[in-house]
Amino acid sequence: MPAKGNMLIGQSGGPTVVINQSLVGAILQAKQMKDIGAIYGTLHGMKGILEENFINLRKESRAELEKIANTPASALGSARKKPTDEECTRVFEILKKYNIRFFFYIGGNDSAESTHIINEKAKAFSYDLRCYHIPKTIDNDLRENDHTPGFGSAARFVACASMGDNLDSRALPGVKINVIMGRHAGFLTAATALARVYPDDGPHLVYLPERPFSMEKFAADVEAVYKKLGRCVVAVSEGIADENGVAIATKFSKEVDSHGNVQLSGTGALGDLLATEIKNRTTITRVRADTFGYLQRSFPGLASPVDAKEARTVGMLAVKAAVKGPEASGSIAIRRKPGTKYAVFFERVPLASVAKETRHMPDEFIAKSNNDVTEAFLRYARPLAGKLPVIGRFKAVKVARK
Repeated sequence: MPAKGNMLIGQSGGPTVVINQSLVGAILQAKQMKDIGAIYGTLHGMKGILEENFINLRKESRAELEKIANTPASALGSARKKPTDEECTRVFEILKKYNIRFFFYIGGNDSAESTHIINEKAKAFSYDLRCYHIPKTIDNDLRENDHTPGFGSAARFVACASMGDNLDSRALPGVKINVIMGRHAGFLTAATALARVYPDDGPHLVYLPERPFSMEKFAADVEAVYKKLGRCVVAVSEGIADENGVAIATKFSKEVDSHGNVQLSGTGALGDLLATEIKNRTTITRVRADTFGYLQRSFPGLASPVDAKEARTVGMLAVKAAVKGPEASGSIAIRRKPGTKYAVFFERVPLASVAKETRHMPDEFIAKSNNDVTEAFLRYARPLAGKLPVIGRFKAVKVARK
């Protein structure tokens, strides 16, 4: 039988440009469901539940909700917290206190794991609770999904930033290294290749965590491109690892969150190391490095239209599934329809299938050289990022000296 009671929704993990589209989609759908009473938002995810730090979302006007939907970053605040057994007991005391029968958590694989834990504890406590995970991650590494809300807009940002960086490099040649987010999956770093317009455009080299990273080969690759073009733009995933699978960045960071994730790009240390290696191993003197960092996640004005639409849809569908669906829990996955024209459909999948573990870039998306992407990846990513700015260059014939 359908559950009846109040609803609680939260946001978790890294913010995105479109995470609030999912939030607002869920709120607006919940307002139409007669089985849902109060609509509460937990401030800063699981932490907010434990502290009973809630706000009343039902009273928010449609106009205000639409403004929030188009605002980047987590409007409810976020957190990276995995509930312990003791905390789960406290969580259910609070859920009962507020008669919460519908719980929605917007986030990536770690957030799905937290949702799964709460769902399993609800069964153990014989508490009628509908738990749904709403997908989100710019890393695009959530299992069961063709792609995830947040990735398209982040891909658009890194592509635009790389396009500008390439133009800067043409004006003042040298070597430029950009460190992009991506712990285990290289999707976002790969998206920098969307910046290429002309044959000699960068990024000229793209390094992903799916392939072992060799400092010797890296220096040789950069030197070869530099000798050919007089410059070289490089995109590197923060999660690049050696042949033993040890992330290069772990040499500088030992900080971990409650899910066991090591902080990889909180500083510019990885970029500085790579720049130093190029200077030491080659004769190139002008070498610079940037870490895109948090800028990739919540940059206003660059939302992908497809990303925003799909982010809202998964929020709405999660609420519909929780209230009317035959399954009391799950996650809403985005599937791509076969064919050359971009189209998707949505499907409920079990929480356990998206929790904790991540997916990686398929082999067909990675060039055999292990330092670039394939045309198959570009076809995959273009509709998600949307149209990029149009740029040009002079075609005039060089004037002969007098």
